[in-house]
Amino acid sequence: MLSEQHPTRRNLLKAAGGLSAALAAGTGGALLSASAASAANDGFGLHIAGRDERDPRMWYYRFQTAQIGWNPGVNVLLPDDYHWSGRTYPVLYLLHGGLQDFITFDLEGIRAWTAGKRIIVVMPDGGRTGWYSNPVHSNVGPRNWENFHINQLIPWVDANFRTYAEYNGRAVSGFSMGGFGALKYAAKYYGHFASVSSHSGPASLRRDGGLVVHWANVTSGAVDLGGGTVYGAPFWDEARVSADNPVQRIESFRNKRIFLVAGTGPNPVDWYQAITERQVLDGQREFGSLLRNAGIPYQSHEPDGGHLIRHNLMQDDINGIIAHLRKA
Repeated sequence: MLSEQHPTRRNLLKAAGGLSAALAAGTGGALLSASAASAANDGFGLHIAGRDERDPRMWYYRFQTAQIGWNPGVNVLLPDDYHWSGRTYPVLYLLHGGLQDFITFDLEGIRAWTAGKRIIVVMPDGGRTGWYSNPVHSNVGPRNWENFHINQLIPWVDANFRTYAEYNGRAVSGFSMGGFGALKYAAKYYGHFASVSSHSGPASLRRDGGLVVHWANVTSGAVDLGGGTVYGAPFWDEARVSADNPVQRIESFRNKRIFLVAGTGPNPVDWYQAITERQVLDGQREFGSLLRNAGIPYQSHEPDGGHLIRHNLMQDDINGIIAHLRKA
């Protein structure tokens, strides 16, 4: 689903410009050496088209890749002790929501949430309405976000940073559309992630006449794909929907840490939140019921409020992820 905060491209670019200006101004002795700024290299179908590695923690890259018709960005947030500890670290892949991008969680406070914590956080672009999928059809060139993230970005991160490149060394989490992406990736690529978290992300694609599938098709067609669709229209690619649908892949969540968040009290004046978060809540409850019936443990949080990033639960989730994954 799309973010409650409805960020505009103008606001996001303005924020990104502010961050870039701050980096360009420098931070005195905190800037890294030229040798450290050459740490990451091309590979796995990714050519680094832009980079900024001057900040001690937040490193930025933009890639050329045949999987995406424009150059997607990624922020890699490093632990405070990364440059001198020699340690190897677990990794959290943190996926943004609709009408957001790779800087969203920096603006929300990810640096403070992870201060003093030994984990690398990777925050990639996923398209404004990309749905963490390879679309059935695009009229604007390749938008294969699933291929980019799974087949290119993950091995690139493992090759260029000191990570545990294994099941117990990775987690995936996300907000809204990104929460769906996290559930989908954890199920389809079982051996990649030992922990999965969905913050206000849909877990059931087919309920209510396939409302989420219709929403994915409409939003992707209108915003990202020039009239193309993620799942196909007027007829769906049924095999693809089933493969992506978390509630149809319950056994794929066994032996994982599972953390779910959905609000229960959206503002009744805001029709968007009322429709969006209610659908998320119902889908997560359906998902939870199936997990319980299968004997798979999970954590579920149903706070008051609508479709928004809850900072306290994001921080609780990060603490739980660190506790669950292999230690640095």
